[in-house]
Amino acid sequence: MSENVQNKSGGLDFFGRYLTLWVAICIIVGVAIGQWFPAFPKTLSKFEYAQVSIPVAILIWLMIYPMMLKIDFSSIVEATKKPKGLTVTCVTNWLIKPFTMYLFAWFFLKVVFQKFIPDALATDYLAGAVLLGAAPCTAMVFVWSYLTNGDPAYTLVQVAVNDLILLIAFTPIVAFLLGVSNVTVPYDTLLLSVILFVVIPLAGGYLSRKYIIQHKGLDYFENVFLEKFHNITIIGLLLTLIIIFSFQGEVIINNPVHILLIAIPLTIQTFFIFILAYSWSKAWKLPHNIASPAAMIGASNFFELAVAVAIALFGLQSGAALATVVGVLVEVPLMLTLVKIANNTKHWFEK
Repeated sequence: MSENVQNKSGGLDFFGRYLTLWVAICIIVGVAIGQWFPAFPKTLSKFEYAQVSIPVAILIWLMIYPMMLKIDFSSIVEATKKPKGLTVTCVTNWLIKPFTMYLFAWFFLKVVFQKFIPDALATDYLAGAVLLGAAPCTAMVFVWSYLTNGDPAYTLVQVAVNDLILLIAFTPIVAFLLGVSNVTVPYDTLLLSVILFVVIPLAGGYLSRKYIIQHKGLDYFENVFLEKFHNITIIGLLLTLIIIFSFQGEVIINNPVHILLIAIPLTIQTFFIFILAYSWSKAWKLPHNIASPAAMIGASNFFELAVAVAIALFGLQSGAALATVVGVLVEVPLMLTLVKIANNTKHWFEK
């Protein structure tokens, strides 16, 4: 893992060294809670608006906040003057990712697995996969960037540009791939996500940074204050996993085979997009702290948006909705694997 999962006293080395084990344990604990203590997810589900879980949003906020603390706002202007990283992000996300997702999902769900999945249901699953492919990550990419020592200012610019394109490109891409005409962006989900995952932590990070530096000095801020937050990101990830899997425990128990089959093309797509963007960044001689988040944005998905659209178009109990839920289930374990790969290949890039 990156140096961000270790504090100077070695506190987070305990988490970083056995992170895969903790993730597996949290998944099991989440499923068990959903099955044995159903009141827990039912209670938390009451605190939801526009398909965004407020408890999960708070945990994501805690994960993102440490990265926002590191943003020197003067560097945001400089980030906009470096178009290569933005080009990798935009081309990968919008000209490649939705279409490769369709191809992978169609090949596996409609061809390879046709003996196991009825054709009509496979079509529903394909629709859910397309919705995931057309909705690149908005929030959690800050976490993946933080864990790979990504440039926080540049990551912010990448996410902001991605959100702007999302407003324009999501609907026509989904309509084209699915052959439907009534696709609409649930702006309440999009707006709430941007406020919760970008605006609030960014404002909190800026105000905290400004106040601490003014009253305690830059040295205290960098060497004492920031050190207090090394545990927060990993712990927040693990708690998020428990909550997510407690919500979906019954789905997993009732549909284990189909969930596994849907997860296969989603997993292949995730690694394909990451390798494509990461290799392109290396070929363009981008620094690792820009290349890593550029690859992570496309590899991960804005699953809140995908779930909301799937429910609106096909219904809560549809195969499309289930496919987007599988995207939620595989997201964190897969992305943590890519974080590890990115950190282990940092030496490939020029400093």
